[in-house]
Amino acid sequence: MIVSLHHAQITVPPEAEAAARHFYCVVLALPEIEKPDSLKGRGGFWVQVGAVQVHVGTEGGVERSATKAHLAYQVDDLAAWRARLVAHSVAILESVPIPGFERCEFRDPFGNRVEFIQPLL
Repeated sequence: MIVSLHHAQITVPPEAEAAARHFYCVVLALPEIEKPDSLKGRGGFWVQVGAVQVHVGTEGGVERSATKAHLAYQVDDLAAWRARLVAHSVAILESVPIPGFERCEFRDPFGNRVEFIQPLL
């Protein structure tokens, strides 16, 4: 039986690790967590999102902007996040409506698609 999702991984170009850390830990305000010593030599970093980890790995030769694959982060104030993204010069794309939710999407500076979703009350 599958009981939960432990982590998801995205990748960024190897030379963009510092910029990715800034984007995910400062712009998106996700707390970085310690990687096990056995994995530190592989590059990248990990962040915590509620009970789930997001592993930001490094990988060259990938056209990230050519895919619909994405992570969706549930937020409690989508308007505030939109304003924060705009303040950091992130282009916001409108998403196809889903009943019961407000949402938007954007590409991180490395081409990864990201969704913010907020349940309507």
